[in-house]
Amino acid sequence: MVKIDQDNLEKALSAKEESQMSQEEEIGFHKGALNTLANERNELFKMMQNVEMIMQAHIKRLEELGVKIPQAEK
Repeated sequence: MVKIDQDNLEKALSAKEESQMSQEEEIGFHKGALNTLANERNELFKMMQNVEMIMQAHIKRLEELGVKIPQAEK
């Protein structure tokens, strides 16, 4: 997994001296980015739920077949 450099990310998002956007445009840009990212996060959560359901179905069937599945500690 790629490590995100928080300092560079914030510099990139707030480059005031280089920005050609008005304050209203920049506000709209950031709001749009947040909306898009929130939707992406929601879709990722749905995908994780689907994967978990499928894994549970496989685990259930293996247990029906007599295979013991060790549970991970939380």
